[in-house]
Amino acid sequence: MVLKERIEEPKLRVMNNANWNKPVYQADKLNLWYGTSHALKNLDMTIHEKEVTAIIGPSGCGKSSFLKTLNRMVELQAEVHISGTLTFMEETIFSPSLPVELLRTKVGMIFQKPNPFPKSIFENVAFGLKIQGIRQKEVIEHVVEDSLRKAALWDEVKDRLQKPAMSLSGGQQQRLCIARALAVSPEVLLMDEPTSALDPISTHKVEELITQLKQEVTIVIVTHNMQQASRISDQTAFFLNGEMIEMNSTPIIFERPTDSLTDDYINGRFG
Repeated sequence: MVLKERIEEPKLRVMNNANWNKPVYQADKLNLWYGTSHALKNLDMTIHEKEVTAIIGPSGCGKSSFLKTLNRMVELQAEVHISGTLTFMEETIFSPSLPVELLRTKVGMIFQKPNPFPKSIFENVAFGLKIQGIRQKEVIEHVVEDSLRKAALWDEVKDRLQKPAMSLSGGQQQRLCIARALAVSPEVLLMDEPTSALDPISTHKVEELITQLKQEVTIVIVTHNMQQASRISDQTAFFLNGEMIEMNSTPIIFERPTDSLTDDYINGRFG
C-alpha cells in the first residue's frame, strides 16, 4: 500500500467531551521544521492531566519530534524552526517566564533505552535533588526511598543502594530512570518507547507502573506496540506524515476509528 502525503488541511477528530480533567498541554496549529523538512504539520491537540496519552504511528511520522517538543529537547537539533502555539499549564513553553530548565524539571523524560548515570543506585535518584541545591541527608534519603517505591523498585534494591546502577537488569535500570525522574516531583512524564529494549516480564512491570503513576502525574508515551497502547492509555493519537490524523479515547480509536487511515494502520494494512 503506497501512502501519499495529503496536501489538504489535516482532519482533526477529537471527541473528548466526557473528559473533565484540566488541560496540561494544548497545541494550536503547531508546525515544526528540521531545515526544509516539515516534520509536524498544523497539530491541534490537548493532553489532559493525570491521564496516559499514547501516540502511535509508523516510523518517521513525527511522534518523537512532538514528544521532544513538549520539553523543548527538539531545540537541541540543528536548524529547527517552530510556528504555532504550544502551552504548558496555560503558559507558552517558549515564554521567557518559563525557562527551559524549569520546564524540564516539571516535565521528565524516559528514553527508549535505559540511561542510568555511572553512579550508585542511590546517587542516580538523588542526583536531581542535589542539582536543585538540596543537601539535607534525611530529606534526600526520604525522597530516594519514596521515589524507588513509586517506581516499584525499592524492595529489589533496598539492600544494595550503594551498588553501581549498571549492575541492575535492563528492566530495573528503566525503573531506576523512572525513579530518578520522579524524585524532582514532575507534573508530566514523557516516555519514548520505554519498553522496546525490555523483555516481556520487564515490559509488564513498567506497564503496571505507568498505570499506577497516572494517579499522580500526566504521562505521554510514544509506542509502536498497538497492544501496549490499548492496554495502558486513556487517549490515543494517530500520527501520519507529520499530521495528527485522529485522536480520541483509546477504546474508540481501537474499536471504531472514524478515519480509514487509522483503521488501516491499527489493523496492520500498512506501517
